[in-house]
Amino acid sequence: MNVYDFDGTIYNGDSSVDIYFFLLKRYPKLIAFFPKQMLGIVKYKLHLSSKEEMKEMYFSFLKGVRTDKTFVDDFWKQNQNKIKEWYLKQKRKDDVIISASPEFLLKPICDILGIDNLIATKVELSSGKFLSKNCQGAEKVVRFEEIFSEAEIEAFYSDSKSDTYMAKLATKAFLIKNNRIIDWEQG
Repeated sequence: MNVYDFDGTIYNGDSSVDIYFFLLKRYPKLIAFFPKQMLGIVKYKLHLSSKEEMKEMYFSFLKGVRTDKTFVDDFWKQNQNKIKEWYLKQKRKDDVIISASPEFLLKPICDILGIDNLIATKVELSSGKFLSKNCQGAEKVVRFEEIFSEAEIEAFYSDSKSDTYMAKLATKAFLIKNNRIIDWEQG
């Protein structure tokens, strides 16, 4: 099986940031959450909070949105074209997407792409509260092995060296820089 990070790897951008700006156009009142979001980032940068706490403060904007999930489907109708062409050419049904982005956000695009295997951060849609650890770094390995303990990773793809833990599990690993696929060791 092949395993892929999502944001910056097979998706051109950061889906968590993109959905915020998408919703800000629809619900301008969401700007009221901006100070809390900035406070979360500052606290994290000053090592006064964890990444999970910072991201919960970021996703607090979900409290100001209808929670019928249609906004996620609308988002993907507009942003599906940001899935990178190189990935579309090689995708397989048994691919695994593993991401720190919220599961509620990535599940619909995985369904559209015909990908059955998604491992992502569980975030409550109505509040932005984390229901799991942030699925990043070493946590990706923990979450992957909970589901696929015996699986062999043929190839792993990411845009970030923070995914070295996952890269070490793979037979081959690749860094994505823009749309170039580079051997992990050369990146």
